[in-house]
Amino acid sequence: MSGGEAAYAGRGIHRTAVEELARRIFDGVYDEGSTLDPPRLMEELHVSQTVLREAIRVLMAKGLLDARQKRGTFVRPRADWNLFDADVLRWKLAAGAPDCFFSDLLDLRRSIEPAAAALAAERATGQDLAALDAALDAMATGGTDPVLHVRADASFHLALLTASHNLFFTQMYRVIIPALVERDRAVHKGHFENPYAIHRDVVDQIRAGDPDGAYMAVLDLLDVAQRDHP
Repeated sequence: MSGGEAAYAGRGIHRTAVEELARRIFDGVYDEGSTLDPPRLMEELHVSQTVLREAIRVLMAKGLLDARQKRGTFVRPRADWNLFDADVLRWKLAAGAPDCFFSDLLDLRRSIEPAAAALAAERATGQDLAALDAALDAMATGGTDPVLHVRADASFHLALLTASHNLFFTQMYRVIIPALVERDRAVHKGHFENPYAIHRDVVDQIRAGDPDGAYMAVLDLLDVAQRDHP
């Protein structure tokens, strides 16, 4: 599982069926437009019709599958898959996201995180600043350990979104953090510069109550993220 995410939160054979069917879709075994063969799937997955039907219902709700009379159950176009769903995003990352995925993610982050930082400069509480400082301390003491830096970066950006005290910005962690972890793992496989200083600047601007400064500091941080992506 990518990013340390847990499997789909069902139980037993139901969860296994959902996970396996999703894996086949994301691996391209069943491509866009492919029609599923329920009897064959029941045999291959060793599940009952009831279990398979429920697994299909779950994946329909997540935008992966649809059903039509005479056509049966089929894989929807990739553009319809709900990447804001935690399971869908996890499956996407586990299957190996292309470079364009991370470019699109960076576009999303540019539209969200600078604005979140500007709001944080106006709204951050002492608890918010403490969470940001704790993430900075983890970066400062992480040395060259890539695992520690990945965790620290994820904690920082979660704290940044939370400090905005905007319900919708805060919820964006569901998309930004898992994809950020995957991106950081790729970046930190080789030599990397400690990102402490540029993250420190963001916190300094928030602590100073400077929305414009915080906004620009995050843009600078994201410029570095774009440059460092392998």
